[in-house]
Formats: sequence, C-alpha cells, structure tokens
Amino acid sequence: MQKSLIQLLFTFVVMAGCIGGYLSLNHFWQPFEHKIKDLMLESRGEIQGDANIVIIDIDEKSLKALGQWPWSRDKMAKLLQNLSDLGVAIIGLDVVFAEADNSSPHNVLTKLGLSHKDVPNYDAIFAQTIAETPTVVGYVFALMPDSIAPEGHPKSAAIIIEQNRPAHSSLIKPYRAILNIPEVQKQAYSSGYFNTIPDSDGIVRSIPLVMEYDGVLYPSLSLEMARIALGEKKIRIVYDESGLRHIEMGEHLIPTDFFGRLMVNYRGSQHSYEYISAIDVYNNTVDALHVKDKIALIGTSAAGLLDLRSTPFDSVYAGVEVHANAIDNILHQDYIAKPVWTRGVDLLSIVLLCFITFAILLLPSAFFSFLALIALNLIIVLTHYYSMIYQGILFNTILPLSAINLLFIIGQAINYFLEIKQKELIKHKFASKVSPAVMNNILASEDDILQGVEKEITIFFSDVRGFTAISEAAGDAKSLIHLMNSYMDPMSQIIIRSGGTVDKFIGDAIMAYWNAPISMEDHADKAVHAALEQLHHLTSLNAKLKANPEFAPIALMAESQNMPIIDIGIGINTGVAIVGEMGTSSRSDYTVIGDAINLGSRLESLCKYYHSHLTISHFTKAKLKGAYIFRFLDLVTVKGKHEPVEVWQIHDFDAPQTEPLYEVRYEELQEELRLHHEAIALYQEARFAEALTRFEALNQREHKTNEAIYGIYCERCAHYIAFSPLAFNGVFVHTTKG
Repeated sequence: MQKSLIQLLFTFVVMAGCIGGYLSLNHFWQPFEHKIKDLMLESRGEIQGDANIVIIDIDEKSLKALGQWPWSRDKMAKLLQNLSDLGVAIIGLDVVFAEADNSSPHNVLTKLGLSHKDVPNYDAIFAQTIAETPTVVGYVFALMPDSIAPEGHPKSAAIIIEQNRPAHSSLIKPYRAILNIPEVQKQAYSSGYFNTIPDSDGIVRSIPLVMEYDGVLYPSLSLEMARIALGEKKIRIVYDESGLRHIEMGEHLIPTDFFGRLMVNYRGSQHSYEYISAIDVYNNTVDALHVKDKIALIGTSAAGLLDLRSTPFDSVYAGVEVHANAIDNILHQDYIAKPVWTRGVDLLSIVLLCFITFAILLLPSAFFSFLALIALNLIIVLTHYYSMIYQGILFNTILPLSAINLLFIIGQAINYFLEIKQKELIKHKFASKVSPAVMNNILASEDDILQGVEKEITIFFSDVRGFTAISEAAGDAKSLIHLMNSYMDPMSQIIIRSGGTVDKFIGDAIMAYWNAPISMEDHADKAVHAALEQLHHLTSLNAKLKANPEFAPIALMAESQNMPIIDIGIGINTGVAIVGEMGTSSRSDYTVIGDAINLGSRLESLCKYYHSHLTISHFTKAKLKGAYIFRFLDLVTVKGKHEPVEVWQIHDFDAPQTEPLYEVRYEELQEELRLHHEAIALYQEARFAEALTRFEALNQREHKTNEAIYGIYCERCAHYIAFSPLAFNGVFVHTTKG
C-alpha cells in the first residue's frame, strides 16, 4: 500500500511536470519533437511529386556553359522567353535581381559618361520579357535589423483579406524588403518572397506563407504561384484569438500555425520533381512536353550559389525544391498540420497515459510490466505515425513518451529501494554456486571475466525422470528436499572433481559446463566421463535411498512402476558460447549463454523420447578422444533451429572398470549396434521396406538395449511406405522440446 501511494504521488508529479513543460517550455522539447517527426517522415518513404511542377536548374552544367552567376540579364530574358515559347503555365523566380546588370552595354557606357542611346539595355530587355511572360518574380525579406534603411514595397497582384484579425497578431514582421531593380519590379505581374526559415537545428520544416511588412500582408512565392495556378484572385487570412488559424483560397483551405507557417509535407529527398538544366532551356533543346502547361520554378542546386538547405530527408537540398513541395501541398491539399484542438488532445493524452503507466506499475511481474510499457510506447508511436502520415494531423509525441518512461523508471526505482533489504536477505541465502577453482579464477582475473569472452565449452544438462510422481509420493516437502539434496550433492561433487563448474540447479535439473573459466583440452571427454560416472553412481545411490525409511513411500512408488527411485537423462553438447559475469548490479552470476547452451538443453529433453540416459550431439562426438560405446539415434532439427544435428547415445565406456551400464554381454551389444546402424543406413537411403524389416527384427530381440528406438523407426518406416515422401533427406523435425 505504501509503495502504491508513493507511486501515485509521483504519477501526479510527472503529469504536472509534463503538462507544465508542454504549456511553457516549448523551446526545450520542440527540437526532440522535430526529430521524431523527421523519423516518421523518413519512415514513410518517398512519394512522387506533382509531374506538373518542374525545376529549371541553374546547375553546374549551366554555369560552365554560360559563365559564373549572376548571368547577364539578356541571357535571363532568353531563358524566360524560351520557357514561354514552350508553353509553360507559370514561371517563378527563386532569385532576386537587386542590382543593375554591370555587363549591360547601356550601364557600362552610363558609368563612363558616354552616349548609350543605341546600345542594348539588358535590364530593360529582361524587364520587358518578364512583362510578356507568365512570370512571378521573387524577392527576399530581411528579418533582422541592419544598417540599411528600408526602401520600397513589394508588388503583389493578390487581394488579401483579413478576417477576425486580433489587435496583436503573431505574423512574422520583417525589417525591410530586398527587392528587384525598379525596372523589373515595375514590369512584373506579381511577386512573392522566397524566405525559408530553418528551425534551431538548421532544418527547414516549414515556410511562412504570409508576412506583415509595414502594416501590409504579402504572400510567399509558393503561395502566390499556387494562387495563380488555381485561378483565384483573393487570399483570405482567417484568425482566431490565438493568432492565424488558416488561409483560404477559394475552396482551398491551407492550415498554418499562429505565425502563418505551413509545415511542408516533403515528397522525399532532392529530385522529387523533374529537374531541367537551365542551359538546355537556354539552347532550346528541351522537348515542349517537359514544360508545356506546367509550373516552372527557376532556382539553383549549385553548391557555390548558397541556396542549399537541410530538410528531414536531405542535409543538402536545393532551396527551390522547398517551394516546389509547398506548391504541391497547396494544389493537392496534402498537408501536415497541427490544428488548435490537438493541444487539448495532447494534454488529455498525457493525463491518461500517466494513469495507465501507474496501472502498469501495479502489475506483480516486473517483466510483464516492462512488456506492457514497450507495448504502450509502440501504440503511441504507431498511432501518431498513422495520424501524421495518413491523416495529416500532428500530435505531440515526445512528452507522452517522456511521461510514461520517466514515470516507469521512477516507479521501478521505488520498487527497488523499498525492497532492497529483502533482496539482500535472498541474495545472502542463495549465494553463487561455483567451484573453488572458478572462484579463485574470478578473483584473479575479475576484469577479463566480467567483460565476457567467446569460448568453446562443453555444456551439460541433467534432469530427474518422473519427478512429478516422486513429488506426489514424497508426501511432504521436507522429505522431497532431503531426497533431492541426497541426489544433488554427489552429482555436483562428480562434476567438480572432473574440472567442471556447476552453473545452477533448476528444480530437479543440473546445468554445468567445462572449459571455462579454466581452459582444458579434453573438456568434452571430461564432461562425458562425469556423466557416465554419475550414471554408474546411481546404482549405489538408489540402494541407499531404498534402504532409508524416510523414502519408503517413494521407493514403494518406484517399485510399483518398475523403475529406480532416481533415474536421470543427460544431454551434452560442445560449441562456442559467451562466458562471463552476467546479470544486474544487484545480482550477477558467472554463467554461459548462446545457441550451444540451448542445444544442450534440447538434447537432454530428447533423452526420454529416445529412451537414452546419455545423449550427445555430433559436435561433442567429434571432440571425444576416449573410447565409448555409441549408438546413432537420429538426424534432427530441434525446436527453434533449422540446421540438422546428429543425435548419439553413449551406452558406457568401451571398457568399463566397474559393472557396465548395459545388461547384456559386450559382444551381444556390439552385434545389436551393428544391425542397428545397418538398418539406419537403409532408412537414410529411403529404402523403407528393407529398413522396416530390420527394425522389426531388432524390436523383437529378447535383450535389447534401447526400449524405444526400434519402435520409433518402425512407425516412421510404415508411415513413409504408406505415404511416400517427394523428397527425403533423413531429417526428423522435432516440434516440441522433448
């Protein structure tokens, strides 16, 4: 109860902090929000830009052919005239001609004080061409005060109407306008500014569609070109009490923020639109189909002309294509926007998500709490992604994510500090179970071991057969624990004496390994030797247990089922694993992980299926140097793996010094194994009828050393005879662990 109350208190603290941050610390969290939205836009991928928008690129090829920028105005006039002759619908200039053309003969002679009556005036020619072509000229607003006095006002053909304008608007108010020379400005039908204002990280995510200069509203180049393309005369600016709400042009409603900025729904990286080299237009080598009835923006992608921007898709992006995207968005009404009502949804979501996280913290399992947190994170991200990409509506993502993750961390920290004493007690009672040699090695080489290394090891898993029946027969926990301790202790000592490390006890199972941290060349033999020694020791151990009155009920149960009190299966595998100190700061163990470990566990599980007490993989068999009696069991793919593994049974040492584990004469066993392997060969060659005959004969032997294997293969052969496989490779797929 105390823990829940403290967590609830912090729920309100985190909730209040995030709401306060949302309302007043926009500058702090907005950069992170931008990055999330950038990732969403990139995840969406690229989409095709409007084919009716083309970019006339003053590229490196054009600069090489016509000389460095700025070009003489007669060349620009020819460029515009050629576009007009090709049937272009609208031309937009993403460049400003703020100074007279110094290369014009008229201007040169004027500066020299000579007569210039009959010489060409490139500025006049250019201005006249602008007047005769569907050209919208561009200009720039200076947004910061400088030493140059403001002069002149831009020219706009748009009729701008303001609706419900508040006393103080949030529109951007520039200091002065950097206009084209008077001849050009006068002859132009209309004009628009082409300012792009990057966010604090230098990325252009939005552009201002309108600015207020000297009390008058002016449209951007992209807004003005879209207006002309739509055939509209009026631009309606609609406000509410917070600022600009949206812009209307006929039936088109353009959502903006309070500052009049449109968030650009970028189509993708640079070249989402067709680029046509300016020199090709100048030389009139462009097919009219590329520009006829289209919107053409003249700009540059050349690095030296300093009109490159950063966008969510590209760190180097032609500024002119930003305007192309904006025009595309307006014409197709394909926007990304944050309506006013989303602020309320953002705040409500923070509140609800904090309470949901509080409920997650109440789950009894930390693991399931963590899974629930991951799921909640995914739901938020995917919902916001869908809303942005498919609905064009933005919700705040960073603050809800921050709220739930911060609250979860705080909640788990509270769990830790309130339960640390209890954990210390448990830690004291369940100390690390390693051999003295392992402990000494850890103390001597702590850093290397803690960092972990990849190393070939031999892994050992053992499990008590019929443990459920033993538990039921034991009657009480004390007898069961005493029984298991009587079994675990000698088995562990055998492992330790052979140089192995007892990794852990898992109920009635033992996990151990060899060759770590102390290296040994014959680790596979040591593991198999220990396993066979355990199987031999079970004979005397079961006799002691049977003679102990405490275990009489268990002995009676075992006798009724014709089985020993303790019967085990052992799985051994050899392979590369990661060995080292693993865990958390509060508890860690020197242990091993990897696919080789998983396969060892699967082999132990297969013991029962194949009626084998000691099952190994072909990886271990290849490493063995000692003499053992082997039986090939199967070629299988175990659950969770795709590569086939040879499964082998080891009956015993080839020359046991004590009573052998098998109950037939040595020669009789060898004969049985010879016949067994001959039958296996026939089976693997898909000669199922012959193999079936051999396996049936083996299954009828009076003293066979494996009670299950022949029946397994008889059943398989009969199945394949009845249902002939199209392709047979001898591999059996285990769909369960054992």
